[in-house]
Amino acid sequence: MQISQILDKVDAGDIALPEFQRGYVWTRDQVRGFFQSLYRNYPIGGFLTWSTKAESADTRGGRSDKDGTIHLLLDGQQRVTTLYGVTRGRPPRFFEGHPATLTGLHFNLQTEVFEFYAPAKMKDNPVWVDVTALFQGGLGSQLLTATQLAAGDASLQVAYIERLNRITQIKDRSVHIDEVTGEDKTIDVVVEIFNRVNSGGTKLSKGDLALAAICAAWPEARPTMNDALNTWSAAGFDFKLDWLLRNVNGVLTGEAQFSKLADVDVSAFQTGLKDTIDSIGYLLNALGGRLGLDHGRVLSGRGAFPVMSRLLYRHDGSFPDAATRDRLFYWYVHSFLWGRHTGATETALNQDLQALDDGGVDELIETLRRSRGGRLLVGPDDFVGSSMGSRFYPLLYMLTRVYGAQDLGSGVPLRDGMLGRLSSLQVHHVFPKARLYEHGYSRAEVNAVANFCFLTQDANLRIGARHPAEYLEEVEARVPGALASQWIPTDRELWRIENYQGFLAARRELLARAANEFLQALHDGPSPVELTPSAAFGTGPAAVASNEPATEEEVPGLVALLDELEAAGLAAPELDSEVSDSRSGAAITVAAAYWPHGLQEELGVPVVLAPDTTPEEQTALEAGDYRVFHSTDALRRYIAHLHS
Repeated sequence: MQISQILDKVDAGDIALPEFQRGYVWTRDQVRGFFQSLYRNYPIGGFLTWSTKAESADTRGGRSDKDGTIHLLLDGQQRVTTLYGVTRGRPPRFFEGHPATLTGLHFNLQTEVFEFYAPAKMKDNPVWVDVTALFQGGLGSQLLTATQLAAGDASLQVAYIERLNRITQIKDRSVHIDEVTGEDKTIDVVVEIFNRVNSGGTKLSKGDLALAAICAAWPEARPTMNDALNTWSAAGFDFKLDWLLRNVNGVLTGEAQFSKLADVDVSAFQTGLKDTIDSIGYLLNALGGRLGLDHGRVLSGRGAFPVMSRLLYRHDGSFPDAATRDRLFYWYVHSFLWGRHTGATETALNQDLQALDDGGVDELIETLRRSRGGRLLVGPDDFVGSSMGSRFYPLLYMLTRVYGAQDLGSGVPLRDGMLGRLSSLQVHHVFPKARLYEHGYSRAEVNAVANFCFLTQDANLRIGARHPAEYLEEVEARVPGALASQWIPTDRELWRIENYQGFLAARRELLARAANEFLQALHDGPSPVELTPSAAFGTGPAAVASNEPATEEEVPGLVALLDELEAAGLAAPELDSEVSDSRSGAAITVAAAYWPHGLQEELGVPVVLAPDTTPEEQTALEAGDYRVFHSTDALRRYIAHLHS
């Protein structure tokens, strides 16, 4: 079948995408390489479809309104989507991905290479032809350009026209299509076929398999879940589909394995999904109002949500009382501080769900305490971690909020809902980065959690990079008590750059004491004073912590590399993120940039950019199958090799 016929069938709804498939994951590099292969008439492989009854087919983008048979793509989604997007100038109806990956492809008439639009070398340059415009306008739309470029050279003019014609004829190329047919081909059989033929592509996760079975009976499952994810994302909380499904699974079955959803009928799943979505919104508001964790950057411990969601489900969607809520949050904070759900997720989650069902919150706490050798206590050394990716960064933000720490500029307690220009919360280095780098401190030392505090943007701008001995003295004189409220030691000797390590040690002691006092109050009651109910979910957070990447001074070339990755359609990394041992959940290091699911989402091994690893950290990362790079140049060479 010709490519043009395949695309026409996509328009007509004869060819569609099964609901269980993931979205579009190709990068611009892959799009460019695919068209280079088409142009050179290289083999591009065949397609595989599943022929099934249209009235019962679960297709991405909504049920088909066709009668008779529909062909669902099992192998070829990325290629068909790419062909459709580039030739039609818009993605197909079933598209889920980044539209920019399919726009701006250009062809160089002289060098015969494909590249994506770059204004510096392509603007007003007739050598570069817009491929989409060529497909839509036909060969005639570019004849004048080819003639003018040839400048009277007839043979060159013919060559240019032949090159353009070769592109337009791509749509006339024939591609072989295999079909899976027969009434014995159930959704389970087809998913198995899909996984086998896609062994080199995007393999379905356990969550995808579970969702495929659900979508077979209720096609609206995936769109409904995506609507909830989009709502939370607009409020500052980015979650993944598997995460939401894990919550539904925990709520309905009390277990972690996705396979348990096979025993849940559609009606129960629909009700359970609605209850779970409501519970998560309730939890986000409660965590924002009670603990001050009011935006995604400080919302650690997401793996604990299925347990908390199930508790709410068992109590008709709300906490039975303030004491239960506070003890649950005591467990929640300790669970993320000690990496309870970052290793073998299903094992720990099953234990916690069982503990909750057997003995409520008390048994949940006791299970965590036993896993920690009988002790749940924050020590000063726990704040030794560096950067905003440390588990103790959210704890610092939480303490700032629940204790009403004062802004070092105005003395006003820092809270959400602060109004006015330059009032949003930002991360501030007590000892400015520039001053510490001048004295030879390492990136890890500069970005120690104990060197962070939170200020309004206005105060942060006013302080700038001034020496701590200078500006801290002014703060203490102008706003007495503000430094103590931020757990900043008031010993003037510790404000000197040469005594920075002593400052960190003293502040860690103060932070650990404050953390234990608050957490113990959550556990023991009576419930500490409430925060004002947060608008964290629904209207969006008013107070947000800075999420700026490491500076060029810290990681040379990082900003440029991130721009290049975005342009190439590769996954965005987590910046300043903690990397953990996948088996034990123990923190290994904090990476400048971290791709937990690979440079291309869900493909490849996890990638870590960490300029300053110790030999012990390096060994642990390698043992955990992380691909580790110590400079942006090394990572850039690796990316170039992958796509060469």
